[in-house]
Amino acid sequence: MSEIGGKIRYLEMIQGIINRMANNSFMLKGWAVTLVAGIFALASKEADKSYFLIAYVPIIIFWGMDSYYLFQERLFRSLYNKVRNLESNKIDFSMKATKEEFNEKNNQYLCVLFSPTELWFYFPLAALSAGIIILTHI
Repeated sequence: MSEIGGKIRYLEMIQGIINRMANNSFMLKGWAVTLVAGIFALASKEADKSYFLIAYVPIIIFWGMDSYYLFQERLFRSLYNKVRNLESNKIDFSMKATKEEFNEKNNQYLCVLFSPTELWFYFPLAALSAGIIILTHI
């Protein structure tokens, strides 16, 4: 395998991981909406206030998990950029993408947790849940 071909193959491997992380994030968002809707469907039959409050559990858990996948995706994007800028003969094919290695402001878990991508999905979901709780119990 030529040096350029090896670099391209390595970048494709990293891109595959980035795609997998993005797909996991997308799936988690779908599951969060599905579970919250299911909890509200159950709560409407039972009319118990605790069911409505339980709707926040999957929102918080999925928000944390989704942020973790986005955090990992950002680390692998940093690895991709590092490899992209390396000369072909200096590539070691390491898949190590850690916070310590890529210690940038964007690559911090709390920064990802409160990033616009996460906030614009989970905050409206939580606000909608609060609205439904208020409307059904007033």
